[in-house]
Amino acid sequence: MTKEQPSLFESTRSPYEEASGESPGKHVHFLPGLKEDEGYGQISRLADLEEMARNCRLCPLRDGCKQAVFGAGSPDADIMLVGEGPGQSEDEMGIPFVGKAGQLLDRILEAAGINRANVYITNVVKCRPPGNRLPNPNEIAVCRGYLEAQIRLLEPKIIICLGALATQTVVDNKAKITLVRGRWFTRQGIMIMPTYHPAALLRNESLKRPVWEDFKLIRQEIIDKGLKK
Repeated sequence: MTKEQPSLFESTRSPYEEASGESPGKHVHFLPGLKEDEGYGQISRLADLEEMARNCRLCPLRDGCKQAVFGAGSPDADIMLVGEGPGQSEDEMGIPFVGKAGQLLDRILEAAGINRANVYITNVVKCRPPGNRLPNPNEIAVCRGYLEAQIRLLEPKIIICLGALATQTVVDNKAKITLVRGRWFTRQGIMIMPTYHPAALLRNESLKRPVWEDFKLIRQEIIDKGLKK
C-alpha cells in the first residue's frame, strides 16, 4: 500500500506541467530544495544532459577522477535506481554499480525478476569522491540539478533510493533510512521506495533480509501496474 504524505511528497500537479503564473517551459521541481533556476530545464535530450555532465567543472570532484559516471540503462525505463556516487570501479568503467556493490545489486534485481537492462541506474553525484567517501553537501547541491533533469526527462514510474544519502536527496533531507526504508512515498505521481545501499549489505549481512522484503514490495508494485521489468 502506498504511503501518502501530502505535506511533503504529494502534489496535485504533474512535475512536468507549467505552474500557474510561471513562464512557459518551467516545471515544478521534483527534488526538494532546488532553486527555481536549477534543474537544467532548458535541456530536452538526455544525451545533451550527459554531455553537459561530462564536461562539468562546477565542483572539484571532476578534476580528481577519471570521468563522470552519468547513468546507464534504458531511456524508456519505468524504474529508476539512485545511489550515492561512483566508486573506483565505476570511475574506471564509466558505468554505475559495476563493483562489488553493483554485482550484489545485480543479484538482487535478478532475484526480484527485474532485468537490469530495462531499468535506469544513476547516482546523486556523477563524479567519484576521493577515497570513495560520501559526497559532501556542497557537492550534492552542485550535482543534484543533473538528477532533477534525469528524472524530468526519463519520467520513471518508480524511483528506488539506494542508501541514506539518496533517500535524503530524493525524499527529504531529514529522512532516516532506518525509519523510512520499506515504505512507499508518492510525489507528483512517481512512487519512491527507500532501501539500504548494497554496499551496506556487504558490511552487514543482517540487512539483506530487509532489502529483500523491500524488493518484494517493489516487484509486486511492478506486477500490479504492469510496468517494464
